[in-house]
Amino acid sequence: MDGNGVEVVIAHSERATLRVGDVFVKVDADQARLDVEVQAMAAAPVPTPQVRWHEPPALALAALPGVALGRLGEPSTASPAAWAAAGAAVRTLHDAPLPPWPGRSRDELASGLAEECEWLLAHDVLPADVVTRNRRLAETALRPWTPVFIHGDLQVDHVFVADDQVTGILDWSEASRGDAHFDLATLTLGHPEHLGDVIAGYGADVDRDLVRAWWSLRCLTNVRWLAEHGYGSPDDFPEVAVLRAQP
Repeated sequence: MDGNGVEVVIAHSERATLRVGDVFVKVDADQARLDVEVQAMAAAPVPTPQVRWHEPPALALAALPGVALGRLGEPSTASPAAWAAAGAAVRTLHDAPLPPWPGRSRDELASGLAEECEWLLAHDVLPADVVTRNRRLAETALRPWTPVFIHGDLQVDHVFVADDQVTGILDWSEASRGDAHFDLATLTLGHPEHLGDVIAGYGADVDRDLVRAWWSLRCLTNVRWLAEHGYGSPDDFPEVAVLRAQP
């Protein structure tokens, strides 16, 4: 990209991110999300982007060094050591003091799951047996857990690495108290072959079945949002591929 140009990184009805040189400018209709992002980055004991300025409704962040760990729906070229480093960074975050604001309750998650499953069936996005199977699996994630400081949207392309080290983690607007397995599931969604690497770096007991359950829950509850915000046909979504592949 020309250093004097403006690149639209993402844009939909809720928020937009623009890149101008080495600065990313996020514009969000919900000021609370930007406030959480700034507070979470200040509190997180892991590398985060430098805040250049914050003037509602916009937030300017410096670009991170390195490259994204991967992309959902594409093979990752990152090494197992880089994935393990990501797992170690997640563990550091989860061991940090809890943020002062709460996360979504199990009741809220269960209600959202039910609503989204009804939408998927009503719009014939997936066969009923695929929805039912994944919903049953997803519901096993909604058990009592000990809350930790979670990123809340730890997609694989939000983690940047260089020389097998994490150089920064992006997009903290969903940070809150929550289940550690949710972050681990979001990071490895669509990349099950790297779950072992992440767990090795994480260095603590991880229930792989709960990670898989969160894969189902995240995918079931994301498909409608993606479809309604211009991301194409659900048939082409990596999330739908994950749901179809779940046992």
